[in-house]
Amino acid sequence: MAQVLTDGTRSDSGSIAKIINVLLWVLQIAAAGMFLMVGFLKLSGNPQLVGLFQAIGLGQWFRYLTGSLEVAGAILLLIPRTSGLAALMLAGVMVCAVGTHLFIVGGSPLGASILLFVTGIIAWGRRQRTSSLFSAQQLTSLNLLP
Repeated sequence: MAQVLTDGTRSDSGSIAKIINVLLWVLQIAAAGMFLMVGFLKLSGNPQLVGLFQAIGLGQWFRYLTGSLEVAGAILLLIPRTSGLAALMLAGVMVCAVGTHLFIVGGSPLGASILLFVTGIIAWGRRQRTSSLFSAQQLTSLNLLP
């Protein structure tokens, strides 16, 4: 009887892990699409975004930096090994975006807040992959540790 319960539990936890993995992939694909779209708009010089970054006051180089980070992060979200690290990077970009909307340019930070929440979920869900990128064995094999 104990074996039957153990097997059932293992099967249930395996199916839950698969469901979570599928949900994370759905979030990753949706977030990658949003970041690709907004990143390309920033890089292409959309007049509304040019005006927004002019209001921020750091210059247009900051628009190019932000757009590049968003496009690179979107691509890295779609690579299984780097998805957690990409989500962390994009969450940092979104923290800055929310802060910018709240304290500098005004307007609603809702879109950036939603993307911050989604990238936070992805980063948390992919934390094992991210930590494996920085394991001692991995860094030693790359000759980054003695």
